[in-house]
Amino acid sequence: MPHAPRVPNKSASARSGSDSLDDISSGDLSSAKKNALPASESAVSTLADISTAVDLDTGPSPIETYVRPGHIHYAPTLSRGISARGQQSALQQTMVMILAGGQGERLYPLTRDRAKPAVPFGGNYRIIDFALSNCINSGLRRILVMTQYKSFSLQRHIKAGWDIFNPVLGEYIDVIPPQQRNVKRWYQGTADAVFQNIYMLEQEKPRYVIILGGDHIYKMDYAKMLDFHLSHKADLTMSCTSVPRTEAARFGVAGADASGRVTQFVEKPKDPPPIPGDPERSYVSMGVYIFSTDILVRRTIEDVKQDTEHDFGKNIIPRMVAGGDKVMAYPYVDENQRENGVRGEVYWRDIGTIASFYEANMDLVAPSPLFNLYDDEWPIHRRHQPGPPAKTVCHDPSRRGIATDCLLATGAVISGAHAERCIIGPRCYIHSWASVSDSILFDDVEIGRNCRIRNTIIDKHTKIPAGMTIGYNREEDKQRFTVTKEGVVVVPKGIILS
Repeated sequence: MPHAPRVPNKSASARSGSDSLDDISSGDLSSAKKNALPASESAVSTLADISTAVDLDTGPSPIETYVRPGHIHYAPTLSRGISARGQQSALQQTMVMILAGGQGERLYPLTRDRAKPAVPFGGNYRIIDFALSNCINSGLRRILVMTQYKSFSLQRHIKAGWDIFNPVLGEYIDVIPPQQRNVKRWYQGTADAVFQNIYMLEQEKPRYVIILGGDHIYKMDYAKMLDFHLSHKADLTMSCTSVPRTEAARFGVAGADASGRVTQFVEKPKDPPPIPGDPERSYVSMGVYIFSTDILVRRTIEDVKQDTEHDFGKNIIPRMVAGGDKVMAYPYVDENQRENGVRGEVYWRDIGTIASFYEANMDLVAPSPLFNLYDDEWPIHRRHQPGPPAKTVCHDPSRRGIATDCLLATGAVISGAHAERCIIGPRCYIHSWASVSDSILFDDVEIGRNCRIRNTIIDKHTKIPAGMTIGYNREEDKQRFTVTKEGVVVVPKGIILS
């Protein structure tokens, strides 16, 4: 288990009165909702009055005492009670918010029936499993997953596969759709998703909030990043990875001084600012943020009063940098080890398009893949489905069940067929004399006899009839399926072919 950073003592961490969440009165909160929104989106409830003065270093959390209208005093939550009994590690006072509500339009048709974080990956996993595994391996067990579009598949996956938390110890993973508690609308951006769930911060009262995307593939110890945040007394710490400046224009780029303090932040700049001492590379944001809770609440409230996109990268962070908040760039420390135990190039993939999804999956079947799924020191947790072992069967002069450079999930059967450089999902069946190469098969796909398939992604519950060819004639494929400019064919979920 990674070490738990300690909360600094009062002399190291005390803030001025203007930086404390105490100073945000109920008037600020209500006006942020009522005055900044159209009448059709007026607030439907008021937030708690959190104007009572707090000592951040002796109280159990930065949002301490609050009183509801009238004389009703609500009992503290269980996690708050645990914190109050003396557990003072920063990890135990940190909440994770995973933003998992995007439509994933560029991954269509894989996102036709599911949210992007729920898309299968690597045979046994869903994309969100990697962010959740990072949380567990970092010692973080207070997690909110913010959903919005087509969330059923994701909710079911988390309920079935991530029921590993002990509420008696204050641990939880909760899936939170738009509550419309403050405004009658869906989430308008990443920062708006946090604003609409300030109620959860009131209830749980964390000192620090880690905000993640649910659609990236990487291994990262958030405890190390939290330690960095504390040691630099930052208001916001953003994880950054370095890329060649010629590639940085596709990302949000942080310009930083020699100490790591961010001095500018720009989205997709034509002339990306270089890293101090390394003029050929730039820091790009990974979409991983650690906020001190008081600053997070204050800045999201300020943002909702303005006509913006309510996005962290486009609005909140540039305004914080320009306004003098202490924003630090944390150099990404990759926990990924190659199968030979050697750390290779830094691995972080944004699974935003069909092409990037396909490439990241195909890397897994390489003899020595860049991303190691077999690392016991940083395991990737997942939903465990019952089923028999995978198998290859039939061995006679006319047909042989062969799989080379493939990942075979639970219950997969290759019966007298040939699979090469493929990811074969749970309970897939490939019949005799079929040939499948450089392809990704999701759950419960059946490939008929004598089929020829290559460079193809086949979604769940699809039956390919005997003798069909996919991936060999682009013009034919375009008439039936989605085909990317790179030539990857996508067969939608549950399609009936003849």
